[in-house]
Amino acid sequence: MNAAENSKAQFRILYRQFLFRVVDLEVLSASAQGDANKLLGRFAALLVWISAAFALFAIMIGNVPSGLKLLTENNLVATTMLVVGIFTVFSWDSISPDRRDVFVLAPLPVRPRTMFLAKVAATATALGLVVALLHCGAGLTWSFKFAPTFGVISFARAFGAYWFTMFAAGTFVYCSLLALQGLAAQALPRRILLRVSGFLQTAAFCLFVAVYFLEPPVDSLKMLAVPENQRILRWIPTYWFLGLLGQLNGSMNADTGWLAKRAWTGLAIAAFAAAVAYAFSYVRTMRQIAEAPDIAPGVRGLRWLPRFGGRMQTAIGQFCVRTLARSRQHRLIWSFYLGLGLACTILLVQALREDKEIPAALAHHLWREANAPLLAASIVMMILAVVGLRVVFAFPLEMPANWIFRAVGIQDGSNVLVAQRRAMALLAVAPVWMISAVVCFWLWPWMQAAAHLICLALFGMMLCDADLYGFRKIPFTCSYLPGKINVNVIIVAS
Repeated sequence: MNAAENSKAQFRILYRQFLFRVVDLEVLSASAQGDANKLLGRFAALLVWISAAFALFAIMIGNVPSGLKLLTENNLVATTMLVVGIFTVFSWDSISPDRRDVFVLAPLPVRPRTMFLAKVAATATALGLVVALLHCGAGLTWSFKFAPTFGVISFARAFGAYWFTMFAAGTFVYCSLLALQGLAAQALPRRILLRVSGFLQTAAFCLFVAVYFLEPPVDSLKMLAVPENQRILRWIPTYWFLGLLGQLNGSMNADTGWLAKRAWTGLAIAAFAAAVAYAFSYVRTMRQIAEAPDIAPGVRGLRWLPRFGGRMQTAIGQFCVRTLARSRQHRLIWSFYLGLGLACTILLVQALREDKEIPAALAHHLWREANAPLLAASIVMMILAVVGLRVVFAFPLEMPANWIFRAVGIQDGSNVLVAQRRAMALLAVAPVWMISAVVCFWLWPWMQAAAHLICLALFGMMLCDADLYGFRKIPFTCSYLPGKINVNVIIVAS
């Protein structure tokens, strides 16, 4: 076998390996009896169901009004960017080579260029599959309804414009996050990067969810042409690609052409920045993986943790706190619920500010006393924080190393339950309660604020007891047989 054939064979092997490792499934694979392929099939089925729902809606409504058509176009673009953003966040650690790649492939006669091309091809294939599965039904129905006129040429143009725009929107999101990761890899040492990367990953996750629910609706081309709206829409990428879709299928006018220009410019900048940052960081990251440790020395002043009762309760409680602080995968899942809570909070607050039936002076006065939007926002945030943490508790930290609690022979279930309740109160109830206390005492009279905080604390503790009912395991451990988590219920609930 000559050098060219050897390189092609290496590329095919690495491509298959990298493709099945695009998403980090070390934690989630336990929910599919250890079979990562089965779990990937479930995620693919979820995307197909979402696409089928869009397609069924298109079939049921028949003729689409212009306002609903514009809202649906923006919703499809926004959903594409949200799904690709979540996919990129979950594949954050798989974009760059990890320690296993370096230590296994470095001694082998594999050129870095082959490894680089295989990694890029695998991520591009996964990105294309995500977009294709998400629009396998919607792309065959809505693309024809978006055609401005009736005819074969118009339908063909609308079909091509639809698919190009959706792939372009997904590429923009993916390349933007890739450029951010590459820039952080260039600017920070690897030990610091491993710590900062987790916060960037969580922040990006919350940002995608919040923007998806908070972007302003536009149901007419006249609203896109209003100068007051343009000042806001110029910073929302979903409307850029909405303008690109209208430019390609011929449904937009000259007043909205600036949106398409921003889409082309943003896509070019994101692709160029991602290519440059990824190429430079790839070589630098491989060298740092072999030369630098993965974990930076801890800070002594931040090692203290409170006691949770007796020695066994303290061990379990501190294990929960430290696991959530160290595990990026668990923080990522929990951040999804926190992002939903943040989006609901902003929506409730904006509902009071934008209520046209309430005069401005009266609306300002309502902020200075207990009001329904802030009460509901604190309750919703408490529910999502506790429920999200309960979901995270069910995922084991690491399959081979989580049998230690069974080895020491813990048999007192009441002590375990107390430690779980106190850890959940510290991690979920206390932060939400403290933020609510700051906001309430700042805006409301102290008696109203104190009464609400007392009720919120009692509600949070009762919610902890309700969520932990029937939870007969130590959080983050595999003290039961693997494969008992119903991941379908978790995904649908998410």
